[in-house]
Amino acid sequence: MPSDVEYSPVGEGLGMRDYWLYVWLRRAAVTAAHVTGLGLTLIISLLSRPGTSLFSWHPVCMSVAYCLCLTEGVLLFSPEGFPFCIKSRKCKVRLHWCCQALVLIAAAAGLGFMLASKSVSELPHLVSWHSWLGIGTVAATVLQAACGICLIFPKLLRLSSSPLRLKLKLYHATCGLVVYLLATVTVVSAMFSDWFQATVKGAAWWGFLLLALFPALVVMNQITNAYLPRKKLTS
Repeated sequence: MPSDVEYSPVGEGLGMRDYWLYVWLRRAAVTAAHVTGLGLTLIISLLSRPGTSLFSWHPVCMSVAYCLCLTEGVLLFSPEGFPFCIKSRKCKVRLHWCCQALVLIAAAAGLGFMLASKSVSELPHLVSWHSWLGIGTVAATVLQAACGICLIFPKLLRLSSSPLRLKLKLYHATCGLVVYLLATVTVVSAMFSDWFQATVKGAAWWGFLLLALFPALVVMNQITNAYLPRKKLTS
């Protein structure tokens, strides 16, 4: 008789040597994503020369929000580890809340600086793909945060049953991936702006492009491995 259906773990079927190489590569990728997110934020902040104009604070705030805080808020749930070696699930969830709150605060500040800069310069709003993508990303971030609040207070919203909470967690993770990919596309679109291309040219520009894309690949791999159904095994 066939036994109960189970999900195969990641790495199933690999030899011991290949398995540990696989684990090492995953840990190296997650560590590199942490470093990349922080490095990209610092470099953009330096290139922006914050304080020289109202606009100069826009890339600083947005890079802090999406390159740093959003990345860390997702990667701290990675099974490959976290820089501060936090083991408690409850502690990780609380830290995730803090990261997401910082994302909202920094994104709102970045949006405010951009609106103020456009108003002072008497320039039109929403005239580029980057601006439309940015508005969409901020709106999606707000909706994602609202979904997270539902998970924080399930009893108040009558979501105490396990099936509903599991579905909401799946939706939260899926929407989180969409927000992250949307933020990545927005960051990449900023690299085609006149300001960025006047500041960064040649091979350095391609380096920035890779820096922006790499964490997105790691985050996508993490979320899909955690929430998408894997190959089912029967015996």
